[in-house]
Amino acid sequence: HVQLVESGGGSVQAGGSLRLSCTVSGYTSSTWCMAWFRQAPGSEREGVAGIDTTGNTTYADSMKDRFTISKDNAKNTLYLEMNSLKPEDTAMYYCAARLSYCYSDSLARAADFGHWGQGTQVTVS
Repeated sequence: HVQLVESGGGSVQAGGSLRLSCTVSGYTSSTWCMAWFRQAPGSEREGVAGIDTTGNTTYADSMKDRFTISKDNAKNTLYLEMNSLKPEDTAMYYCAARLSYCYSDSLARAADFGHWGQGTQVTVS
């Protein structure tokens, strides 16, 4: 079965950087969209960035200048490079996968993602 395991979260000061990783196993489809979502306490889950098998990327407008999503197919790993972190970036970050390409509205359609990791906490102070 499909497993997504996030890592790389932690505590960092404002202005700092973190790189999150999501290792994927059991995913046999050749067409997929993988994305990062985040959820802060008391807030709704929001899409951060997505990337699909064509390399097409999509970002939330508020984060596209600071965050970069990438993938290493050989390692079956998804990454999220986060720079210039702000306290409002504090949240649990989840990676997720769906059997389709990423579209412009994919980050707004979390329910379409059938596979989720357990999350990794990012705290910015």
